[in-house]
Amino acid sequence: MATIQLFVSNSLRGVLGELIPQFERASGHTVSISYDPAKVMMERIARGETADLAIIGGAAIEDLIRDGKVAPGSKRTIASCGVGIAVLAGVPKPDIGTLDAFKNALLAAKSIAWTQQGASGIYFTKLIERLGIAGPVQAKAVRLPGGLIGELVAARKAELAVQQIPELMAVAGIELVGPLPREIQQTTVSSAGIFTGARDPRAAQALIDFLSTPNSARVFKERGLEPAGTA
Repeated sequence: MATIQLFVSNSLRGVLGELIPQFERASGHTVSISYDPAKVMMERIARGETADLAIIGGAAIEDLIRDGKVAPGSKRTIASCGVGIAVLAGVPKPDIGTLDAFKNALLAAKSIAWTQQGASGIYFTKLIERLGIAGPVQAKAVRLPGGLIGELVAARKAELAVQQIPELMAVAGIELVGPLPREIQQTTVSSAGIFTGARDPRAAQALIDFLSTPNSARVFKERGLEPAGTA
C-alpha cells in the first residue's frame, strides 16, 4: 500500500480531517497532508517541493499543468465555497444580509481578523478598498499570514473573522454569521491534480475518486462546501 503525499489549501482542512481517515481505512493507503494557503503552496511548488497529489483553489491546477508539474488529464474539480463572517459562539450576530448592512457591521466591529496570504484575505483587502472603508477597517485589523483565522475570534482576540466558510466552520467556539452578500461574494473552486512525478499515480487517483463519491459529497456539504456536480 502507498503513502500519498497531499498538498492542499486550507479551505479543505475541516472536510479532509473527516474524510481522510475513512479513505485510509477503506483503501489501506496512508495520506500525509500538508496544508497552506494556495498562494503559499504555489510558492513552495515553484521552489521545487512536490508531492503525489494537489488540491488547490482557483486556477492553480491549470497553472501547474502548464508548467509541467501536474499531469495533463488528471485534473478534477472537487468542490467550491464562498467567503463568510463568523463571531464568538453565543454572542449576538450582526446583520450582514445586504451590502449596506455588511458595511455597517464591519464599521461597528471593534476588531476584524482576516489572513494576509489566504485567498479570502487577499480578496477582503481589495473588497474594503472597493467599498471605500479600507481606512477604518484596516485600523482595527488583526492579521495572520494564513491558517484558521477564526481561532483569533475563539481566543477573543478579534470580534469578527472573515474567511472561506469551511475554514470558519472548522474552528470550535465560533459560529458562522453567514456568507457575504451575493453581489460581493467570491466563490473559489478547488480542483485536484496528480503530480507528474507521483510515486503511485493510481493511489492518488483512488483518493480523487473517493472524494467524488456521494458519501464524500454529503460531508463536503456539512462542512460548508458545495461538491462538484451538485450546484
